[in-house]
Formats: sequence, C-alpha cells, structure tokens
Amino acid sequence: MSSLTRTTDAGPSRAAAPARTRGSRPRSPMAAPQSFLWTRRIVLTLLTGFVLLPVYVMVSSSLKPLQDVSGKFQWIPSTLTIRPYFDIWETVPLAKYFVNSLIVAGSATVLSVTIAVFSAYAVSRYKFRGKRVFTVTVLSTQMFPGILFLLPLFLIFVNIGSSTGVALYGSRGGLILTYLTFSLPFSIWMLIGYFDSIPKDLDEAALVDGCGPVGALIRVVVPAAVPGIVAVSVYSFMTAWGEVLFASVMTNDATRTLSVGLQGYATQNDVYWNQVMAASLVVSVPIVAGFLLLQRYLVAGLTAGAVK
Repeated sequence: MSSLTRTTDAGPSRAAAPARTRGSRPRSPMAAPQSFLWTRRIVLTLLTGFVLLPVYVMVSSSLKPLQDVSGKFQWIPSTLTIRPYFDIWETVPLAKYFVNSLIVAGSATVLSVTIAVFSAYAVSRYKFRGKRVFTVTVLSTQMFPGILFLLPLFLIFVNIGSSTGVALYGSRGGLILTYLTFSLPFSIWMLIGYFDSIPKDLDEAALVDGCGPVGALIRVVVPAAVPGIVAVSVYSFMTAWGEVLFASVMTNDATRTLSVGLQGYATQNDVYWNQVMAASLVVSVPIVAGFLLLQRYLVAGLTAGAVK
C-alpha cells in the first residue's frame, strides 16, 4: 500500500515538470536577448571588415606590377608577383634606413625607460620639496603639440654644434634626445601610478634583508613592475619608430629613418605604389611582432595603475 502511494505521488510531479528538449539549457534571466546578440555580431563583423580592408589593399597592391597599381584598382589581382619585395631594397637604401630607425628607436626606448624607472620610483616612494610641482610639470608637457618644440630644438642643436663642435643636428644622438622629450614625461607619469600600486612592504622587506634603495628597486620592485615597464617600452619604441616631423628636419641622408625614407619611392616622374605598399608591410613587421609577443604584459601594464 505504501509503495503504491509513493508511485501515485511521484506520478503527478513528473507530469507537472515542464518538457525540456534534450541538450537544451535553461535560459538565464540575465542573458542578453537574441536581437542584441545578432546586432553585436553584425557590428563586430562590419568593424572587422573596416579594419582589415586597408590591410587587404596594401597586401594586394604589393603583389601587383606597377602598371596594375597605377591604373584602376582591381579587388582581385590579375597578375601576382613578389618582385616589389626585392625592388624595395634597390630603389632606396631601405636597409640603411631600417638600421637607423632601429638604433634611434631602441636607444630612445632604453634611455627613456631607464630614466623613467628611477624618476618614478623616487616620486612614488619618497617625499621631497617640489614633488607635486614636478609631477604636474611632467604631465603638463603632454598638453603641448610636438611642432611647438621643433624650432627651439633646431636652434639649440645648431648653436651647440657651432659653439662646442658636438654635432647634434643631423645625427642619431640629436634625434634620440628629441624623442626623449616626448616619451620620457609620459613614461614617468605612467610608472608613478604603477609603482604606487606595488605595496611598500616589498621595499621594506628588501631593506631589512640588507638591500639598499637601489638594490630594492632593481631586485624587488622592477621584477614586480614588469608589465608596466613593458607597456612604457612599447609606447616609447612605437613613438620613435613612426615619427615623421622631427625625423624629416633633424636628419640628413646618412641618418635618415624609415618614416622619412619611404618618401624616396615617390620621384618627380612617378610613384612606385607597389613598392610603397611592400615597404610599408616590411617595416611594420617588427612593431606587429613585438605587439603580439608582449600583448599580455601590455594590457596588464596599461590597466594596473589605473585604479588604486
């Protein structure tokens, strides 16, 4: 009798349960509606196509003969050739420009990051007179356009060269100093916020163990601040690698960088558009490769010091 009662009681409960399709999951009340999901997919698809379209034009144009590029644009190339990737090294001294850009951008990045690490650490960990004025001054330099410093730096370099014999104008060293005026203030300001997010207990523990202030910075704080340092390094390198205005004024034929050297593919008679596209893709490889390799550190460094 009791088993019959249990069976009878269980029957209505199973009958009352809603039918569920095999493999389906219950929809969460907080889930986005289907209309929103489809709208998001469409918008992201359009944005992706908008971003990739110029890349496709560059790649396809770099694989065409010059007469095909100079004429009406064809979405599907009728003739494919890799000859422009060989001609770019002969039309202009691209290898020399590449080395100049690598030396200038790399040196500016190393100097900027090194000075910024020590400066930001001092501002973040110590109290001194004029600290607030220093930080505000560093940040305020980012408010002025770069072209405002072009003529003053040009006159300073020329006068230094004429009075001391140190040739800063037209040299790699002068261009490196010029790029420090852009990247160094931003690097210091960004690392100040990142160092503030690192607990001071790490410094104190290192001092107790026998490290000095510099030892605590190098052995403890710098390893903990790798994401922020990487983000600053990428910013400094990209700023120096693609800068055009100061490189076109502060360099000569021997010290010309890639951003200015690419103009050599445009002559009085014609513009080698296929070689321009091929050279642009070649010089973009270091930046793209470095960004992909350091993307994890870059995202962490850009966001770590934002919230305290």
